[in-house]
Amino acid sequence: MMLGKLSRRCYCTSVHQQPWLFLGLGNPGDKYNGTRHNIGFEMIDVFAESVGIQMNLLNFKAIMGQGFVGDVPVILAKPQTYMNLSGESSGPLAAYYKLPLNRVLVVHDDTQLPCGVLRLQEKGGHGCHNGLKSVMHHFRGNKEFARLRIGIGKPPGQMDPKAFLLQKFSMLARERIDGALAEGVEALKLVLSKDFGESWRLFNVEQKYKHLRQHTIIAP
Repeated sequence: MMLGKLSRRCYCTSVHQQPWLFLGLGNPGDKYNGTRHNIGFEMIDVFAESVGIQMNLLNFKAIMGQGFVGDVPVILAKPQTYMNLSGESSGPLAAYYKLPLNRVLVVHDDTQLPCGVLRLQEKGGHGCHNGLKSVMHHFRGNKEFARLRIGIGKPPGQMDPKAFLLQKFSMLARERIDGALAEGVEALKLVLSKDFGESWRLFNVEQKYKHLRQHTIIAP
């Protein structure tokens, strides 16, 4: 993929709305493609394709794309620093665009949610997620940024959590994740909508019941 350099001229200076920055967390390199820990990267790629934004820029240690969804300017980024150093990219990137953290959303994997279940969250802690830890550190400890959490389930039995994160999904889990990515596109569009409060709540309720339906056994 040929990558261009980000122009110093902010593409959004002529519009009235501040841009949103969507950051997907993951690890760079082909060997990590399709692994559980890289679902943040996948979500950014699927969203970019759905709204026609090309991921063809390289700056701030990230692969990036810029464009509009409706009349809302959007910046998409996949830090290439490896997961544990994600903040080295996201901190300078948000500063460059002079973005308040309420215009930043981080997409990441979450072992506390069932596989394929999503959750929109306006703010929160890092939940022992090393990528989020790094992002928060480079935001000077501030946690007032939104997240799209994508459930990948918990490691089975006594499996090493690190090994679990770096494995690819099983066939069944992959089906659930593919469906979740499609729903994630709609979730990110909700974030860009003006009346997001109630929309976010309804989205999270629907995701909760999706999980319950997945585990309901219907008697013959």
